[in-house]
Amino acid sequence: MTQGRRIAVGRIDYANAWPLFDGLTEQSRDLSYELVSRVPAALNHMLQQGELDVSAISSYSYGANAQDYILLPGLSVGSVGRVHSILLFLKQPIEEKRPTSIAVTTTSATSVNLLRIIMTMRYGCEPEYLPAEPDLDTMLETADAALLIGDPAIRASRNCQGMQVLDLGQLWNEWTGLGMTYAVVAARRQAIEAAGEEVYALYRAMLRTREANVANPGHLVEKACAQLGGDESYWRIYFQALRYDFDERLQRGLQLYFRYATELGLLPGEVSLTFLEDQIPQKVNE
Repeated sequence: MTQGRRIAVGRIDYANAWPLFDGLTEQSRDLSYELVSRVPAALNHMLQQGELDVSAISSYSYGANAQDYILLPGLSVGSVGRVHSILLFLKQPIEEKRPTSIAVTTTSATSVNLLRIIMTMRYGCEPEYLPAEPDLDTMLETADAALLIGDPAIRASRNCQGMQVLDLGQLWNEWTGLGMTYAVVAARRQAIEAAGEEVYALYRAMLRTREANVANPGHLVEKACAQLGGDESYWRIYFQALRYDFDERLQRGLQLYFRYATELGLLPGEVSLTFLEDQIPQKVNE
C-alpha cells in the first residue's frame, strides 16, 4: 500500500460472499478502509497488481501467488457437498456422452480449474474450454456444456429444462470425500509489513461479521429474495450449505485441489497455506 492511502479491501460481488461482508461497516466503525466490489476474476487481478491490500479472491489465485499473500484464517467461501452456485449445464447426460467442448465463465479461476481437474481425473476426458461471458443460451450455441458460477448460475438453474445440471461442489465431495474452498481472504505481504495493525483489526472485524451473519442469516435471505428472486426456503438452504470458517476439512480439500492442479500443470508448483496468525502470533493469543 502507498503512504497515506487507506487500506483497500476487495469484496466478491456475489451472494455467496455476503456473509463475509454484509454488516462489516457496523463491525469496523473505528477503521479506515475502502471497500471495492467486483467479480472474483477482477479482484484476483487487483490484489496481484497491488491495487488492493486485502481481498476475497479465488482460491486458485492464492495458489498461483502464494509467495505474495497471507491468508486470513477462519474466512472463506466453501462447501462440503452441494454449493448450489457452481454449476455445469450439459446438453446430454455426461454418463451417455462426454462433452467435447465446454463454455466456461470468465469470472472465476477456481471453478474453471476445478472443472478441468474433475473432467480429466474423474471422467477421463479433455474437452475444449471456451471462455465466454456468463449467458447460458449464448454459451450453449457453440459448446456441449457451460459452466456458470455465482448469481448467473442460480438464475440459469431456474430455467434449464432438458439439461443435466451438475453441482461441482457435490461432484468434488463425492469423489474425494472432502470439502472444497472456492474463495479465500488474503492480504498482500507488503500490506502486512506496512500496516499490520490495521490489517489485523480489519481481520477481527471480518470475523465478527461472519459470525453474526452465520448465526442470523434472515436478513441475507430477505436481501436475496428481493435482489435475485426465488423463495425464502431456497435461500435458507443456500446459505446453510455454504461454509465460511475455512476449517480443517476445507483446508485439506483445498490442499488436494492444489496438488491435483499442480499435477495437471495448472499451477507451477506446490502450494503452502500460510496464515496471518503464523505471522503475528502475539495477536492471536490476546
